[in-house]
Amino acid sequence: MTKPFSGRIRKAAPAPIRLLGLLLLALVLSWGCARPVAPPPPPPPPPPVKAERPWFEPLSVDQALARVAQMHPSTQGFSSWRDLAPGLKANLAYVSAKPALQVAVDRPGLKLTWGALRLTLEDLIAALPYLDGDPALLARVFTWFPAQQESTLVTGYYEPFLEASLEPDPAYPYAIYGRPADMLTVDLGEFHPRWKGQELRYRQGKNGIKPYHSRGDIDFGGALKGKGAELAWVKDRIDLYFLHIQGSGRLILPDGSVKHVLYANKNGRELAMLGRTVIQRGYLTRDEASMPRIRSFVQQHPELAKGLLSADLSYVFFRLSDVGPFGSMGRLLTPMGSIAVDRKQIPLGAALAMTTPLPVPQQGGPGRLSGLMLAQDTGGAIVGSHVDLFCGSGPYAEFVAGRMKNPGVLHILVSNRALAELPQPSASGGAALKNGNGNGVKNGNGVKNGNGSKNESCAPAP
Repeated sequence: MTKPFSGRIRKAAPAPIRLLGLLLLALVLSWGCARPVAPPPPPPPPPPVKAERPWFEPLSVDQALARVAQMHPSTQGFSSWRDLAPGLKANLAYVSAKPALQVAVDRPGLKLTWGALRLTLEDLIAALPYLDGDPALLARVFTWFPAQQESTLVTGYYEPFLEASLEPDPAYPYAIYGRPADMLTVDLGEFHPRWKGQELRYRQGKNGIKPYHSRGDIDFGGALKGKGAELAWVKDRIDLYFLHIQGSGRLILPDGSVKHVLYANKNGRELAMLGRTVIQRGYLTRDEASMPRIRSFVQQHPELAKGLLSADLSYVFFRLSDVGPFGSMGRLLTPMGSIAVDRKQIPLGAALAMTTPLPVPQQGGPGRLSGLMLAQDTGGAIVGSHVDLFCGSGPYAEFVAGRMKNPGVLHILVSNRALAELPQPSASGGAALKNGNGNGVKNGNGVKNGNGSKNESCAPAP
């Protein structure tokens, strides 16, 4: 008789289950032998943020004194600093008409009210009688703020002379136009706040409004001919173009009398300076493109004149006067003392110190201008770190203005009295405007009141 088996009986697993187990075992083993997957590389660090200077660092008194030592009224053609008095008084009248507490300039570290500019001009006018004997007052009484963090481009403009007639004459074929009656304007700020301060100039077309006539339409298409807008006629087309660029001039009439022709308005079309067009089309290099060279090139190639001049769509309209020229402030300009500025950078009415090289004609002249300047004008091409020096009228002015394209160093002058009286900011004003009281605390212009020196009166004892 067979004895029963006394141990645990193991039953074999069914074949499908055994196959599934083998597959799972193989998968586990394959995971164990595989290399670990490397994590993705970290993203590259962000580019370093260029730290902007918190303000335009004002000059110390010693730095300002070093610049004053280079200044002299003769570099501007003046016999005395007193020659600037009429221009300074014109600036004072302009800024005094502005609300005293309204901000005139608000740039990093340079926040000034119209009231501060008024005090500065008052102090500068008071100091004028003493500057010839003691020019150091400019450093002791005023704080010098750089107008730009880098050098400024200084160009020149002047008042050209044009042979002209006030009556139609075949010898004077090219018309100077006043503002046309069919040019309309609208204040775009009335439609949206983003367009505040912008005007649209246009004309009525058959199917609605149209851009106003361009230079090509007017000078080569006769768009205004016979419509009663003619003021005068001149002999030379290129002279007329440069009158548009300069913005004002003097008409020499057949009887020898002189009439001023002044800016009145413009057509609102895109500005494309003739010099830029000549360079872009490969006729002259940038170094060659001075005003005399451009004038000579176009006169020698009359077949190109229409295409070159018509590329500049902008057109200026004028008015006649017995006096002039006037800047954007509506005041007479001072030769070698007035500059056109971008008012977003430098407020009209400001007084500045400026140093820049000057072109020197064969008959001689100063090789450097280092003096006091008056911000009294603006211009369509004057944008950003670019100012335009009014050189006056006559051959010397034409020579300098036509070749002037030099770096300059500009400082806005603010009297210490004006800095001391700037209003206190609100608590939410932040670090951009921390007014001090002469105890070493910086104000919103990045300077201790008086540049660390005591405030001085602008009327020193004689």
